[in-house]
Amino acid sequence: MLKTTTQLLQDNQPIYGYAGKILRVDLTNKESKSEALSETTLKKYIGGTALGIKYVYDEVDPGIEWSDPANRLFIGTGPLGGTKVGGTGSISVVTKGALTNGIACSQANGFFGAFLRFCGYDAVIVQGAAPEWVYLYINDDGVELRDASHLVGKNNYEVDRLIKEELNKKDKKVCVLSIGPAGENMARFACTFTELGHVAGHNGTGAVMGSKKLKAIVVERGKNVVPLKDKDALSEQAKKLLANDLADPFGAMFWEEGTVGGVVGRTHMHILPVKNYTTNEHVIDPEKLEKYTYQNIRTKFEAKPSPCWACTAKHCHMMKVTEGKYAGRVFEEPEYEAMAACSSVIGVDDVTMSVVLATEVDDLGLEMNEIGWVIAFTMECYEKGLVTKEDLDGLEMNWGNGEAAMTLLDMIAHRKGFGNVLADGVMRAAQHVGGEATNIAVCTLKGNTPRGHDHRVLWLELFDTCVSNTGTLETHRAAPFKLLGLPMKYDSFDPEVVSTLEAKIKGAMIFEDSLVGCRFHTASQMDVLCDAVNAATGWDLDVDEAMKIGRRVVNLARVYNLAAGIGAELDAPSPRYGSTLSDGPNAGKGIMPHWDKMLRNYYQLMGWDEKTGAPLPQTLKDLDLEFAITRL
Repeated sequence: MLKTTTQLLQDNQPIYGYAGKILRVDLTNKESKSEALSETTLKKYIGGTALGIKYVYDEVDPGIEWSDPANRLFIGTGPLGGTKVGGTGSISVVTKGALTNGIACSQANGFFGAFLRFCGYDAVIVQGAAPEWVYLYINDDGVELRDASHLVGKNNYEVDRLIKEELNKKDKKVCVLSIGPAGENMARFACTFTELGHVAGHNGTGAVMGSKKLKAIVVERGKNVVPLKDKDALSEQAKKLLANDLADPFGAMFWEEGTVGGVVGRTHMHILPVKNYTTNEHVIDPEKLEKYTYQNIRTKFEAKPSPCWACTAKHCHMMKVTEGKYAGRVFEEPEYEAMAACSSVIGVDDVTMSVVLATEVDDLGLEMNEIGWVIAFTMECYEKGLVTKEDLDGLEMNWGNGEAAMTLLDMIAHRKGFGNVLADGVMRAAQHVGGEATNIAVCTLKGNTPRGHDHRVLWLELFDTCVSNTGTLETHRAAPFKLLGLPMKYDSFDPEVVSTLEAKIKGAMIFEDSLVGCRFHTASQMDVLCDAVNAATGWDLDVDEAMKIGRRVVNLARVYNLAAGIGAELDAPSPRYGSTLSDGPNAGKGIMPHWDKMLRNYYQLMGWDEKTGAPLPQTLKDLDLEFAITRL
């Protein structure tokens, strides 16, 4: 059992929109305590991603390694968590990441965040490291560390089943956030996994959890009620968010189809990543491509709805392989990025092989985008003779060899043979192989990798991925351009336009992630989201202040990363990631001749030094970050 202490608010008054406290767990000393949150802090950092980054900034020395017990693992919710706003059972996981050794944040949907709030907490902070494997159990009765030795080596699906059996709890009565073998073995791109298919994986969150010998965090659906200032008004804003989303053609499409069939549309749009960026043309038999439509996938694999918290969208389904070698395997419907990573990125054109690979990645606890680039890198190296069959313990890693990829997944998760090299991520694997291999890896110079598109066609996302301080996207193509007074249509290959837009929209996505909902519900509707927050809290938040919160946190993360040694020289893509398109309708387009000018423009617009990329003192003062000036 944990020794538990409680720190209460002085006046014991509720903070509308919040449970009002966090749970801090010290694994080294086997202690936990409940700490009060102040409304002043919440108004500046709102929750989720922003609040997590503030805690990491305050408590984690930027000079330590990500695997140091002094690192923090923050799992948080926001002021809309567990309300009628769809998808607000989500969580944001924030830590010092394993791939970049800087700030990491990643979100996962499901029920965990709602259940955590119903147990009386807005967030959990884990520090220290246990001497032996444990799991954390949170419910209305208290907090408990339990022995997890029987779970070591188990894959995520089995961990979920075994813990629920042990606690005698059914699905939707308890949530399990776990790591698989990849996390146990501290693969640098291990993920945290919940709800049989929802993953917070960017920048090695699962590796950090593994370094703490924490196999799982389990939260029961408690009976606590989060106080809301105006429940009826919040319900109206939830309806408005949904109505606006469905009124948009793309929103309505995603609502019905989800993203599982995205390989088909992105093939025709020429934004699908193909064979490690060696080409922009997805050459595939039309009949095989048709197998990747959402209709076929849901029919073929007998889809049954399994929605997230308060969600009516047709995104999430449980599925089953009905024939062949993998018949009987049950899995959650993969998202588009999983389908891309397990098909076009590695040359696989069989839909069953793709979904099986995607399921195995989740089950082993690896992050989906990185694993695609790692396997694609290995395949290209094999084809070019840079890595041999002997290096790979007899595997023939030709393009499209899905069965070899299945074996390689296991090697990576368990750090066996060459899998030990690949478990450190594609950048470090390329450095290990050396020579031409360093020109093949698709990554940034920080060590993180792009999401599942060919970013050479999407300069905004390429540029953002490289200048990001969190190991993943901080802006996106669906940003609230119109609301911020920016053009809805623009030349996506104009370097000045792209770098200017990147600066102008920076902060919006971070704010949205700090509310911790599902972007398919919230859809970057910043004005409606502010109204929803105000209904929940009684505040008077507007879009300008919301953007300031997002920018505050972007700058805080930037200062932290600079102190960690992640400088402006790393704000760049690898040679392959930044390569000029050699084919497709945009052949000849290349971002690198413009890169330095784009960086200078972006830094200047952000209020950063044009050479070092460091936030200027006045910029920090304007964002109420005077305390961060000394760290620079």
